[in-house]
Amino acid sequence: MLEDRACLISRGYPRTCERDNNWTCMNYRLEKRPLEIDGDEELGVRKLSKQSAARERVELTLTLRPASTSPTDQSENQCQAGDNSDSDPLIHLIGRDNSISSLIRLSRSDYGSVASLNRSFRSLIRSGELYRLRRQNGVIEHWVYFSCRLLEWEAFDPNRLRWMRLPTMPSNDCFMCSDKESLAVGTDLLVFGKEMMSQVIYRYSILTNTWSSGMSMNTPRCLFGSASLREIAILAGGCDPEGNILSSAELYNSEKGTWVTLPNMHKTRKMCSAVFMDGKFYVIGGIGGSDSKLLTCGEEYNLVTDCWTEIPNMSPVRNGAAREIEMPATAEAPPLVAVVDNELYAADYAHMEVRKYEKDRKEWVTVGRLPERAGSMNGWGLAFRACGNQLIVIGGPRALGEGFIEVNSWVPSEGPPQWNLLGRKQSGNFVYNCAVMGC
Repeated sequence: MLEDRACLISRGYPRTCERDNNWTCMNYRLEKRPLEIDGDEELGVRKLSKQSAARERVELTLTLRPASTSPTDQSENQCQAGDNSDSDPLIHLIGRDNSISSLIRLSRSDYGSVASLNRSFRSLIRSGELYRLRRQNGVIEHWVYFSCRLLEWEAFDPNRLRWMRLPTMPSNDCFMCSDKESLAVGTDLLVFGKEMMSQVIYRYSILTNTWSSGMSMNTPRCLFGSASLREIAILAGGCDPEGNILSSAELYNSEKGTWVTLPNMHKTRKMCSAVFMDGKFYVIGGIGGSDSKLLTCGEEYNLVTDCWTEIPNMSPVRNGAAREIEMPATAEAPPLVAVVDNELYAADYAHMEVRKYEKDRKEWVTVGRLPERAGSMNGWGLAFRACGNQLIVIGGPRALGEGFIEVNSWVPSEGPPQWNLLGRKQSGNFVYNCAVMGC
């Protein structure tokens, strides 16, 4: 049933790219599109932030040229990338330390052009060192990665309002039709699925702009809850290859490439959601327990004490008399939850409302409305994610197999929900998978 729904949501392959209006950056394919609002076309306007003196020095010193995208140039770049010395000054006028200090403050949209300058810059960026230094210095940009087609992924930069197409995923027919989960951690996008009788993980690296496979968890699973915090991620619950619901969890470190098994949760659960909040990991809702029914509780994992604590009524999903239409638990999407500034929010797709979790009282309160055109199928196909200090909703209206994908944002610290349309593009499908990468 879940596989049938996954195929239904992902069906349709309209080609909407404007071939004559593209440019390249870090070998992404960028699509330059007008921002369409109610039938009228307006060019998206982005307020340019005031650049730091360090960045101005870089721009005065360097003349960036477009990144090469030909296979020959890419191959040459990769061969030369290892030819670098720690004593290389990079930008001779200001020295290596000042060069790196300036580069970490550039937008990562510019790194493709920087990498094309010479092998020293290319090695610095592709090694991941710049991203580690960015994280240490609190310089983080959040991009939204989402898939509306079976093997195709796109990225959206909410700062520069750019759509970017990733390389097509390699896979077989079985993987295409299986349920998939996605997770962004460090500089990687992980997509989890199934090939024949085994679980498989595809890894996309922003350092190389390529997909790879071969990674495996300690306990293969699907339909789990997951969340990331910088270079670590935790996956909890889900189903094993035989369909048994799990209570196990494990931690993944993207820098070390290691998986560590954690203590079991108090309850088995699948189709659950997860977040990091106040430095702790939370699993919310799902289906499971001794009777495999809809769960209203959550569980908190303390990374310091290595213990789980059950939290009653933490799921925002209404149940019992509060649900207008009774339906199988598996027909509804996992809870649509996200954390901004250590505050937990949820999208109530049935009433088109945004709700906030009051941690002191342990209850949910309505704070405003969702974007009016954020359509879904019982919550499926609607993405609700934290993106830095803002909440992002990705969805859109559908009509006779055609429609739009809209990216709307709201900054909770600025007051009640006022949604800002960041981007809009044609799409015949709902959002199938979505993850936010901050690096």
